[in-house]
Amino acid sequence: MSDESLKARFDAAFSALPLVAILRGLTPAEAEGVAQTLYDSGFRMIEVPLNSPDPFTSIAAVRRLLPRDALVGAGTVLAVEQVARLKEIGADLVVMPHADTAVIRAAKAAGLVSLPGIATPTEAFAALSAGADALKIFPAELVGPRVIKAMRAILPAGTRLLPVGGIAPDTMAPFLEAGVAGFGLGSALYAPGLSAAEVGERADAFVAAWRRLNPR
Repeated sequence: MSDESLKARFDAAFSALPLVAILRGLTPAEAEGVAQTLYDSGFRMIEVPLNSPDPFTSIAAVRRLLPRDALVGAGTVLAVEQVARLKEIGADLVVMPHADTAVIRAAKAAGLVSLPGIATPTEAFAALSAGADALKIFPAELVGPRVIKAMRAILPAGTRLLPVGGIAPDTMAPFLEAGVAGFGLGSALYAPGLSAAEVGERADAFVAAWRRLNPR
């Protein structure tokens, strides 16, 4: 797939719903049921962190299941070798907790979407220079709305910022007021042991909050 077509898919997914589902701890047995529930709720970006049980199997299963308007990939990507494995199984997203420029460049060289984690302007500019498609603000509990607003004043116009960490439906508004473009959603959306139906209820609550705060 060309870089341009993946970029178009990323832009479309972001426009549809700029919320990334983070499924840390997901097992292959749960993967298809949870992913289908999230897709039905409107989610178009789904990541399975690589410190989950057998994550590559789950990612491959979800990628086969969902239509191409969904972007599927991995979180907690720490090494260039992991990027190569993700490319092999047809993943779209490389999400990182940090801003290792070697991993970012590897993701872009593989034609994948790169979402590195940053907490400072220095990390942000290094990540963007390496080719990052958007910036994951992590941990959002540390880098709060006031800091994000200050960062936005010096980052290139149009830089997409997605806070991750401690985000719940009732904590989104201050970050949106600071100018973020979306969110990554962790344990408030999915936690090991939740049924697909329970995840669906949480997903619907997040989507309702997003639509309420961003009326079209």
